[in-house]
Amino acid sequence: MKLQSMILTALFAAIVAALGLIPAIPLPFTPVPITAQTLGVMLAGAVLGARLGGASMLLFVLLVAVGAPVLSGGRGSLAVLLGPSGGYILSWPIAAFVTGLLADRFQSKLKLWNMILFNIIGGIIIVYLIGISYLAFVSDMTFNQAAFSALAYIPGDVVKAVVAGVVALQVRSSAPVVKYRESRKRNQTA
Repeated sequence: MKLQSMILTALFAAIVAALGLIPAIPLPFTPVPITAQTLGVMLAGAVLGARLGGASMLLFVLLVAVGAPVLSGGRGSLAVLLGPSGGYILSWPIAAFVTGLLADRFQSKLKLWNMILFNIIGGIIIVYLIGISYLAFVSDMTFNQAAFSALAYIPGDVVKAVVAGVVALQVRSSAPVVKYRESRKRNQTA
């Protein structure tokens, strides 16, 4: 991995950690709080692409696993990953990868509507599928109960998908790293 890639990977892991400074909103009917950190997951994939976006979130999950207090509320440990919210957190590398894969594949045709759609697919649908399944597995909830509790997250996550879409389009259209990746892809296909 080149130095620039390592820096970007670490930067987006740090962005997600910084979003953890925003206090979580606990909900009385589920052990999984509302946090701002999924905005960073969407941004990682949408801005960095599949490989680096997924790598940045994998780095973040590894930091959580070794006990770094990078989650909302200063949490972080292997116990958190094995707890009720663990599935949501463990889904983040996959979510960033999928979001980035879609954004990379449609780079030349990116508009706000499809960037938002890619954030919804990777940053909401993938996260919910894994998070809800894991929550039902480790708690006394059925899958339907866990899925019903996740309905409370949808409005905020849709707002995050829109914000991430707007920011990612701006960065992809102006950032040198994105232009570098595009020119590298053109050279590989030529």
